[in-house]
Amino acid sequence: MTIIRRSKDRGHADHGWLDSRHTFSFADYHDPAHMGFRTLRVINEDRVAPGGGFPTHPHRDMEIFSYVVEGALEHSDSLGNGRILKPGEIQLMSAGSGVKHSEFNPSRFEPAHFLQIWIRPRAHGLAPSYTEWRPDPAQARADKVLVISPDGRERSAVIHQDADIYRVRPVAGREIIHGLGAGRGMWLQVIRGPVWLDDAELGDGDGASVETAGEHRIRGEDGAEALLFDLG
Repeated sequence: MTIIRRSKDRGHADHGWLDSRHTFSFADYHDPAHMGFRTLRVINEDRVAPGGGFPTHPHRDMEIFSYVVEGALEHSDSLGNGRILKPGEIQLMSAGSGVKHSEFNPSRFEPAHFLQIWIRPRAHGLAPSYTEWRPDPAQARADKVLVISPDGRERSAVIHQDADIYRVRPVAGREIIHGLGAGRGMWLQVIRGPVWLDDAELGDGDGASVETAGEHRIRGEDGAEALLFDLG
């Protein structure tokens, strides 16, 4: 069975410089029916005004990554990392025993649009770490590409959890097949629609979960984009 979380039903916070939509409970938005999915705890769709951003703040015991959709995102952390990420790129920070970071929109003119994702780690107190994913030309063209995994295979960023995360960009007239193993769960978060997960039609910002093992089919129009989470 496919369970759909519609974009219009998400939590919403407007701070002027930040417009944020919360798929799951976050900050002042609390909904006991939507506290996460398996180890997936936060999906925030953030739009940050030019020059705006999150000043330095602490995290611990959480795997946190950002996927840039439009504009740019400047990351800096207490581990000494400093990067400006562009659309289609990911930075993944394992907060572990404790880390501080900031994220800003470095543009004076263009807004930044990105997804901020939190996943619970397999253990507490891990050593903090940082990795990135930037697609090579073949990956940039692929309709399905592994961007995060626990073992870093296929040049993916490394996460401390049993989680494989894919970026999918359907091509009109073709299906993407994803095989879900027994005992696992899948969450599909649509960035740009329309996208069909099996027979369910999903639009911009919609999410859907499936926990039925077997092959699942994803279709979409040209220009569609989503993140697929395969979680233990």
